[in-house]
Amino acid sequence: MNNINRRRILRGMLNGAAVTVALPYLECFLNSNGTALASGAPVPIRFGTWFWGLGMTKQIFTPTKVGADYDLPEQIASWKDIKQHVNLYSNMNVSTDGRPVPCHYTGWVSVMTGEAPLNGSSYPRESIDVTVADAIGTTTRFRSMQLAATANPRSTHSFRSTEAVNPPEVSVSELYQKIFGPEFQDPNSPSFTPDVRIKTRKSVLSGVMEQSADFRRTLGKADQARLDEYFTATRELESRLALQLEKPDPAPACKVPAAANKELPVGIESELLITRHNLMTDFLVMALACNQTRVFNMMYSDATAVTTRKGFAKVHHTITHEEPYDVKLGYQTEASWFVTRSMESFAYFVKALAKFKEGDATLLDRSLVFGYSDLSLAQAHSLVGIPMMTAGSAGGRLKTGIHFDGKGAPVTRVGLTVQQALGLQTAEWGQNSMRTSQAIGEVLV
Repeated sequence: MNNINRRRILRGMLNGAAVTVALPYLECFLNSNGTALASGAPVPIRFGTWFWGLGMTKQIFTPTKVGADYDLPEQIASWKDIKQHVNLYSNMNVSTDGRPVPCHYTGWVSVMTGEAPLNGSSYPRESIDVTVADAIGTTTRFRSMQLAATANPRSTHSFRSTEAVNPPEVSVSELYQKIFGPEFQDPNSPSFTPDVRIKTRKSVLSGVMEQSADFRRTLGKADQARLDEYFTATRELESRLALQLEKPDPAPACKVPAAANKELPVGIESELLITRHNLMTDFLVMALACNQTRVFNMMYSDATAVTTRKGFAKVHHTITHEEPYDVKLGYQTEASWFVTRSMESFAYFVKALAKFKEGDATLLDRSLVFGYSDLSLAQAHSLVGIPMMTAGSAGGRLKTGIHFDGKGAPVTRVGLTVQQALGLQTAEWGQNSMRTSQAIGEVLV
């Protein structure tokens, strides 16, 4: 075993082309317990969000049993194999504090920021993933990654401010190239040569930043603040390039996947959306394992989902408003069909993380996924009982497999719990009537 280099890779040929595959976590890469890297550094914790639009149907979504071993109503029946990993948070509300309530906007903005927006075109503060990325995402190539199964370039809930929004990846093939294309540095390669192109780009950015500092001194306070915000993304890009000029830390579980054979067509059909989501999920799993990022956001469908179903003329959003209730069942059956498909995709996402081994644990064990929607009952645009869930234990800091009934508590209690489980020193979170210092003790370890 002594002659095995921890950064060793497998090389070969496929159809006349060179192939490089990084080795997975082997015992020789880890400490004797399989709980840390051989260097003594801990295996990293990851955080991500997973969003679906248009809520749920309470009577066939919310379990009747509170606590562990909760039941699985029709819309979440697909959680059978992941229930032990998932906490479901029900009966938790958004308070608007008298502010206007833009439909399909106030709910998710409140969940992500802890505060109701002033209007339908601005954000009151940064999204929770940005807060987390500032804490755990500064040493990876990408501070965070945004993915949109919708193929809509506007499908993102990640932002530092209204003017500084993080755009999503909408193409499966472009996502692959972004992660594993020419700029990818295999963390397990025995050799490392800094890319001259990256050196040049970093030098150019450094020069721009120096000039901006001189220019800033000539401005008033308001313009200085605007300029600072404008250059935040530039500073982050400069830091990212600096990281790429250093030899990356080993990531023994990293295996570069095969590229997508062809691009998926842009469309709104449910089957196409599911396929795109699953492919993006598979690439994201390897991006996490290869330590390219530790923070991510997956947008399964938009808040005003225009997803279609084969054989039906109307889109999901329209159906929630126009479909009559089934007299016997007491809910909209077609609208429910879309939610059920959403939860099946969430199950796929969680399983993809759960089946990926990292030493003595799985990628899911060392992750925390925060799932949420924009409202509860879509037809009424209800902000009462917005469904949320977490998957994964964040390295053992969170109990899993629990249904928590919030009994009307603000949604910010979940956001605070998430941050504390990730090790952030956040004593309270949220604003106005949703400000809270009460994390959910029932799930925190």
